[in-house]
Amino acid sequence: MQHLDPSAAYAYLAEHPEAVLVDCRTEIEHMYVGHPVGAEHVAWQEAPDWEVNRHFAEQVVRLVKKDLARPVLLICRSGKRSVDAGLVLEAAGFTQVINVTEGFEGPLDDNFHRGTQAGWRFRGLPWQQS
Repeated sequence: MQHLDPSAAYAYLAEHPEAVLVDCRTEIEHMYVGHPVGAEHVAWQEAPDWEVNRHFAEQVVRLVKKDLARPVLLICRSGKRSVDAGLVLEAAGFTQVINVTEGFEGPLDDNFHRGTQAGWRFRGLPWQQS
């Protein structure tokens, strides 16, 4: 698995139009917190039970129309869930899996707030709310 910070991931997407950016956060995070413009949503886990989506890999396979060589970038809140999701994609045969480090909101700061130090939104990259 490759790891790119948000700015490098954004540049990669611009250079590789065939690549797909998958937001693997929950539906509520994707809709209400916001998401990168153009990101596809496939949840890795959902509340309230936080069970891993056992159909995650097959949903991404459908998203890329069975082209397991198509680059897939994964983004979550802080870059941790996306690593777990990426390992599952690699086990399913995907050959170009890229984790977006820092995620959409970045790590917690000293006041337990996100979005103040790192992340897609912090870096000023295009995002929207649904």
